Amino acid sequence: METLNLSYWEKANFYTTDVLIVGSGIVGLNAAIAIRKQQPNVGVTVLDRGFLPAGASTKNAGFACFGSISELIEQEKFCGTDGLHELINKRWKGLQKLRSLVGDDRLDLQINGGFELFKSDQFALSDECVSKISHFNNLVQDITTENNAFEIATRKINSFGFNGIDCLIENNLEGQLDPGKMIKALIEIATSLGVTILNNCTVNHFEQDHQILVSTSQGDFRTKKLLFCTNAFANLLMPQLALKPGRGQVLITKPIENLKLKGTFHYDKGYYYFRNVNNRVLVGRGRNLDFFTEETHQFGETPLVQNTLLRLLKDVILPDVTFEIDQKWSGIMAFGP
Repeated sequence: METLNLSYWEKANFYTTDVLIVGSGIVGLNAAIAIRKQQPNVGVTVLDRGFLPAGASTKNAGFACFGSISELIEQEKFCGTDGLHELINKRWKGLQKLRSLVGDDRLDLQINGGFELFKSDQFALSDECVSKISHFNNLVQDITTENNAFEIATRKINSFGFNGIDCLIENNLEGQLDPGKMIKALIEIATSLGVTILNNCTVNHFEQDHQILVSTSQGDFRTKKLLFCTNAFANLLMPQLALKPGRGQVLITKPIENLKLKGTFHYDKGYYYFRNVNNRVLVGRGRNLDFFTEETHQFGETPLVQNTLLRLLKDVILPDVTFEIDQKWSGIMAFGP
């Protein structure tokens, strides 16, 4: 490693802390804020390998959601009804806690509803989802205090301008936010509480004795407690974790006049999503097309996913609209048991 030109003051004030948090995304910043609020005298330092949070916190689509019906059906198969109720409860309380901490205005939060689309050849799936509406309304009622969170909204298909869609189910409680504004606000809250945030600092390894020594690209840190809040990247330092990365590819169009979309939209069991962002269409994911290739820690794009997202835009979302792609990017999520 290149020899670092560190002063006595730098080493004394930045390289020793009570709690060291790796990752400055949603989880890392919330952890730092919670610790400082509960124990104001505890020193907290957050490290991130990127100039900005490097995983998915500022690269996601900004959905404030707790699951479309087809997603909930699949999850219920794995964790059971009680387990799913607990999972939805955690998601809902997490969203309310974020809103309370940051504020809806700073999040640019809009509760415009969420919609799940079904094509004509997906009649078996749409029939199953429609038949489960009352089941999931009952399941989430005590969590959300809403009697009819989910309802059939097929009447809205034409108003959105979709092609080839036969059924639409709406979640009245779903919203959207600006992930960049969210992270900026969390950074401001954390720093106002005395949290130190250091960027462009990659953690290479750590070892534990009476203290924890954390070796990074910017030198060695010493700490009493070490938190890994790096989601999919955690198993690069702790291979024993049963986590697998999952890349999500995203693209966004240039502004479109008179764009009809309003709300957040899910398609094909949540493997695709899209929304209106300042009169642009953001569309993403497609991980199910090639799970093996998308199970990676590397950012990037593949022709298979990009071409599928473009076809979804042209054939279903904007069938009679001329559009141009403005930007493409990807984020890395974690999946595990």
